[in-house]
Amino acid sequence: MSERLSHASDERRDGLQESESSATDDGPLSAEVYLLTTAGVAAIAGFLYGYDTGIISGALLQITADFGLDHRTQELVTSAILVGAVIGALGCGKLSGLIGRRYTIMVVAAIFALGVICSGLAPSAFWLGASRLLLGCAVGGASQIVPVYIAELAPAEKRGRLVTFFNISIGVGILTAGVVGAFLQAYWSWRVMFAVAAIPALILLLGMIKLPESPRWLVGQRRVREAREALGMVRETDREVRRELRSIEKTSKRTAKERQLGWRELRKPWLRPALIAGLGVAAFTQLSGIEMMIYYTPTFLTDAGFSHQGALYSALGVAGIYLVMTILGKLVVDHLGRRRLCLLMMPGAVLSLLVLGAVFQFGADGPQTSWLIVASLFAFMVFNAGGIQVIGWLIGSEVYPLSIREKATSLHAAMLWGSNLLLTGTALTMVNLLGIGGAMWFYAGLNVLGFLFIFFLVPETKGKSLEEIENELKEGTFLPMR
Repeated sequence: MSERLSHASDERRDGLQESESSATDDGPLSAEVYLLTTAGVAAIAGFLYGYDTGIISGALLQITADFGLDHRTQELVTSAILVGAVIGALGCGKLSGLIGRRYTIMVVAAIFALGVICSGLAPSAFWLGASRLLLGCAVGGASQIVPVYIAELAPAEKRGRLVTFFNISIGVGILTAGVVGAFLQAYWSWRVMFAVAAIPALILLLGMIKLPESPRWLVGQRRVREAREALGMVRETDREVRRELRSIEKTSKRTAKERQLGWRELRKPWLRPALIAGLGVAAFTQLSGIEMMIYYTPTFLTDAGFSHQGALYSALGVAGIYLVMTILGKLVVDHLGRRRLCLLMMPGAVLSLLVLGAVFQFGADGPQTSWLIVASLFAFMVFNAGGIQVIGWLIGSEVYPLSIREKATSLHAAMLWGSNLLLTGTALTMVNLLGIGGAMWFYAGLNVLGFLFIFFLVPETKGKSLEEIENELKEGTFLPMR
């Protein structure tokens, strides 16, 4: 009886709020524009991620000259940001559960600003590494919280396109870093290259002030009225708001006790397929070699005999391809599907690395084959950036149920950055041991493993709401389509 009375009360409240919202509704376009604006502002964190990780590619040549770094110290300075990213990724999930997604993004923006200013003022390689460690906390935190924030606001049919705003912003940041590295070397010192990123960090901090909180987090905090208002800002009709809010409330009530179990909840068998799929994709997003190429392309190419300027221009081309392919991936991911997109693109990445490795391994690198080196490098970027990079953060924002979302997305980001750290921190050492050709073949093998992993263990999530994905996990039907 109490449940029926509660339900009737909910219906009356829905009807009342529907009439209220109808009186103030600005039309369906306003909700869509507001949603796009929210995703766009939050995705500025992706720009900072891309710029702050990518700028080391052009700045490292100046830093090496200023501080007299050997190849091992170069690796340490470069990878310090990745150590910080692991720390930030693990800590940000807990923070977002306590203070909310929106305020967490604001904290991350403040750390971004502090980190880049400290990097620009660093008096030695040690302090530069320490500053980049702090900056990495913001990078890792952004990569954990922003995709979750956008996914929890987006409707199921638009979620892929909206979450990949984050990926596109990463691409814009990497391209901007490439432009700065290629064309402003004579005008900007590496200190200015770092410190200028404080401007977009402050824009992000101020821009988040007026944006809505995640309705799913609000429901979890029993702030249902605020959740209804937040959903009303980004949904076109009151009917959508009511239906989605009921679904969120139902899932939140069912998982309230599970959330109290803490990290022990991750050990439950029904969650295992989501953790395997999500964490595996996170690992192979980096083990496929994308960040290593972005960081070290100028270093690899100058070692292969390219001029300093030619190497920087090639790095700029790498960044441009990353951005273009990320945009194309955004356009097709909700139509083609996450799993299918990866399976179509990864074989091309493998072939590109095999060719690139062969050129170096058999001593064919020289002026006559420089075009083949650049073509193979660019082809790898096309297939990698347009495939697994599109879904790396997207899958992490989709597959983890509400009861473990903060913890699991923290693990997801930590896995991604830990894999990045492993690869980036050993790249130059591996090249010294195996040669550039042998290293490229090794990375080709990792791409083959990534293809097999996705084929056998990663289900499709296209067009499914977050609650539908959770129900599939509960029912044991979250399986790859063969």
